[in-house]
Amino acid sequence: MKKNKKNINPIWGSNFNKQSNPLLEKINSSIDFDKRLALQDIKVSEVHSLMLQKKRIISSSEYKLILKGLKKIKALILNNKFEFNKKYEDIHMNIEMELHNLIGEAAEKLHTARSRNDQVVTDFKLWIIQATKEICSKITDLQKTIVKKSSLHIKTIMPGFTHLQSAQIVSLAHHLMAYYEMLKRDKGRFLDSINRMNECPLGSAALAGTSFNIDRGFTSKKLGFKKPTSNSMDSVSDRDYALEFLSNIAICGSHLSRFGEDITIWASDQFKFVNLSDDFSTGSSIMPQKKNPDSAELIRGKMGRFSGNFFSLLTTIKGLPLTYSKDLQEDKEPVFDSYDNLVLALEVSNGIIKGIKINKKEMLKACNKNNLMATDLADWLVINYNLPFRKAYKMIAGIISIANKKNCQINDLTTIELNIAGNDSGKKIKKFLKIDNSINYKQSSGSTSPKEVKKNIQIAKRELY
Repeated sequence: MKKNKKNINPIWGSNFNKQSNPLLEKINSSIDFDKRLALQDIKVSEVHSLMLQKKRIISSSEYKLILKGLKKIKALILNNKFEFNKKYEDIHMNIEMELHNLIGEAAEKLHTARSRNDQVVTDFKLWIIQATKEICSKITDLQKTIVKKSSLHIKTIMPGFTHLQSAQIVSLAHHLMAYYEMLKRDKGRFLDSINRMNECPLGSAALAGTSFNIDRGFTSKKLGFKKPTSNSMDSVSDRDYALEFLSNIAICGSHLSRFGEDITIWASDQFKFVNLSDDFSTGSSIMPQKKNPDSAELIRGKMGRFSGNFFSLLTTIKGLPLTYSKDLQEDKEPVFDSYDNLVLALEVSNGIIKGIKINKKEMLKACNKNNLMATDLADWLVINYNLPFRKAYKMIAGIISIANKKNCQINDLTTIELNIAGNDSGKKIKKFLKIDNSINYKQSSGSTSPKEVKKNIQIAKRELY
């Protein structure tokens, strides 16, 4: 191969004779999306150069020049005055080339004892750790709104559903607090994942470590990691932290999707349980009477992105040999996309709950249909008449059959028709079949009884404040 006399590529082109095909530049460049790692990359370079100076791998004057240059670049980026160039492929080389323009030859020493391979993993981990904390903050905001709304509706009753069929009567607060619990688990997963990614890859270099006498413990501590990673090959090829981040987003997104589904159903003309505020609703281009719950539907629709992004990266990684392959450049776009959309979905969910109006009358009306106290009455018979539950179940099925023939509810039946257990049980049953008794008689921990709902709201407030 002839000696390269052209500036084929300022990064790696010294042994090439032809300019890169424009298509290669297009597919190879990641600067359009990995520029989001700019501040993390600068932080890593600042710490790395400080370590190099402390280990006397570079001089104090070189370190000061590098630090001064990095601070200027940071200011340019924060003020949106930095020019990102595709020719330099990624955020790492864009910053390094600008640093060379600012301080000259000293910039060339910054890459001593590191590779873009360990550099990008360190940057990406730092970004995901910060993003995880921001997501947890948004989850907390949503939980606070749920608790506040729930506190107002402890005794607001509505049908609870199984198979989307009216099943039993529940407190609206109890229903909303179910989402609090889901989000609590989501937040726990996100925070727990930080423990697993809290190891610093910097110093692993390309894959085998470095011949320089570096101090990885120092850089780990300065960057906020618990400790350095243990295996340089694993360090540069590991994307578990990104997969776990995407998995956690997908699980959280599934909970928000279920919330979006509930709101969409509740806001429908067939239910009329809630009215969405106008600022989180849309209209129709041809039907002037329409008020559409697009905000809730779009939250539900985001789940396609969340699951797709997770499986996209999982598929990319599953067949890669150790260690680094350029396929791993495909890790960032799904992560950034899922993060952006989860934060948006959390914020929109928060806005929906804050502005939603509850139609208590429609919820109560729905509770007076479909014999929703049937199970409560069966339990009452077991408790008060010492009957086997299956026998009580059959007895209730019998009076439901009578009510169905009369096109009424069991609480509309006469005391004689309700006298299924003898000894004036009809009068006692008639008295029991008051709609509020459905939640008031519940005793089990975690149930929909006002006492239990209040208790769990208080626990939630202690957890949040």
